[in-house]
Order: sequence, then C-alpha cells, then structure tokens
Amino acid sequence: MKICCPGFVDLQVNGFAGVDFNTPGCSNAAFQTAFAAMRATGVTRCLPTLITSSLDRFAACASAVAGFRDPMNAGIHMEGPYISPLDGPRGVHARADVIPASWEDFQRRQDAAGGRIVLVTLAPEVPGALPLIERLVEHHVRVAVGHSTASREQLRAAVSAGATLSTHLGNGCAAMLPRHDNVLWEQLAADGLSASLIADGYHLPPSVLKVMVRAKGVDRAILVTDATAAARAPAGRYWLGVQEVQGHDADRVTLPGQAQLAGSGLALDTAVGNVVRFGAATLEEALAMASVNPARFMGLAPAGQVEGEWDPVRNLLTIENVHLDAAVPDLQT
Repeated sequence: MKICCPGFVDLQVNGFAGVDFNTPGCSNAAFQTAFAAMRATGVTRCLPTLITSSLDRFAACASAVAGFRDPMNAGIHMEGPYISPLDGPRGVHARADVIPASWEDFQRRQDAAGGRIVLVTLAPEVPGALPLIERLVEHHVRVAVGHSTASREQLRAAVSAGATLSTHLGNGCAAMLPRHDNVLWEQLAADGLSASLIADGYHLPPSVLKVMVRAKGVDRAILVTDATAAARAPAGRYWLGVQEVQGHDADRVTLPGQAQLAGSGLALDTAVGNVVRFGAATLEEALAMASVNPARFMGLAPAGQVEGEWDPVRNLLTIENVHLDAAVPDLQT
C-alpha cells in the first residue's frame, strides 16, 4: 500500500549513522552524512540533542550544530544538565556535569548556541528549575520534564510554570516506584503535557507503550528516536558524548557489557511500524505521531513529504522518496 504524509520530525536525536553530535569538532561533512541517513528514514526536520556536559564541551558542540545550516536542522534540544543527580533517573548522563538550574548558566549556553536552543529538558525538583521554566517560556523556549524524581506537587508546579512535554516518558526515572504517587502517573494524567515516546520495544514494552498512548491520546503522543551514532550503523562501539556505548542489532544500544540502555539505534520509520505492530495506534495515527504532532508541538509548519510503501502483513514501512522544502521555517512563538 502506498503512503504519502508530511515529513517526519524527530525532537530527540543525539547522533546518527556513526556520527555523534555530542562530540566537539563534529564537522559539516559529518553532519551531512548523519542528516542524509536520517532523511532516508523520512525525517525532514530534527532537533540535534546535546546531553549533560560541562559548559565548555556544550559550547563546542552547540557551536558546531548551530553552524550547520540545513533545512532539516530546526534547532537544539538541550537535555540536561539541570536533571536529577541520582543513579537511575540520571540515566547515562555524566554525574559530574549535573548542576542546579539557573538563567545565567542557560544564557551562557544559549549564547554559545547562537540562540538556537529551542527545547530544554530538565527535572522540576532541581534547585532553580521552576524560575528557569518561567524565564525560558517567556523567551519562547519550550520546556520538557525528564530525568526526574519530581513529586506530584513539583510536577504540577512545573506544568503551571509552563512545561509542556514529557521527555521519553517511562524512561529517565527510578526502576522502582511507589504504586500510586509516582512521576509516571502524574505525567500521564497531566493534560498540559504532551509525551515523547521511544517505540523501539526496549525503552517501553509494547503493552506499556499502548497504555501510554491511550492515556495521553494520540494528539499528545510524539514519537522520538533518542538515536545515537549507532543508529543505522553496524553493530559495534560508538560514543555518546564522553560515554562509550555498544550498538547491537535490532536498534538496541547499551553501556558496553551491560544491559542498561544508552540512547537507541532507532529510526522513525521503524518506530511508526512498531507502534502499529504493538497495537498502540493505527497507521494514520502513527504517521501523525511522527510528523504533524511534533511539528505542531514545536510551532513548526510541516516540512516536505514522505512517500513510501506500507506492508500491512509485516507492519513494515519502506521509505521510497522524501521531498524536503528548501527554506528553513521560523518557529511560531
């Protein structure tokens, strides 16, 4: 069956096709390699994502991302460093670089990025987080909750301050949680939060993904990859910032010799097929979760078109053509 839909938008991609966006000195040629490989999966807009790091390292990476002027490059997603310092919720982010939230630190990072930071993931319980959320929203930077141990009250305060997204909901939290009063239920119940979801079958088991999509509603569900350099690259060792990671077959990325996930090897065309295969949404809904939903969340006009072939027996999407607009759209504030 032939499909045609707006271009995909990936709000969380740390690297792709052997290229790590979190390594200083990433060249335009390397970005071109990664972006061409993403485009082949249907992506026409993305937010290169820079994880927790020192100011100097962040500045070097952000300058490289901002300097790569490509219609697909819609701005920077800054994930950290204002996140939980605790093992588990912190994920593979470097503990030494986790810091309290402050407008002054953000301004230094935004200056280094040439004003290109458009989305910030933080933990509401971190000192200074709530005032920073308010300042970010005033300056038209969207705010997401993630890598957090926030209480019900702290999450509600974050939403009241202007947070509008849950970053990779179901991940970046403690492995064991109270049965009722926990960071997952509160985010699922928050009508003011959309949710980004990693549909690789590892970050979220199929049944969990299905429940989350039903709880949030299709219109507030956004597919992301959280891809690393291991995505659409041979199995082997890669880097995610200062952390070495192991890319496996079947889109799974872990710390070397461990089971702990460290980003993913997922691409959005695969994510769309997985969502349908898991029974979480129809094909039309899954395509929207990869395209118009993230575009609308970021205030972006849909960009380009994706043409492909859908195999309803295998729930497999094969991208055949991607038509990318020539102009870079402005964010609608």
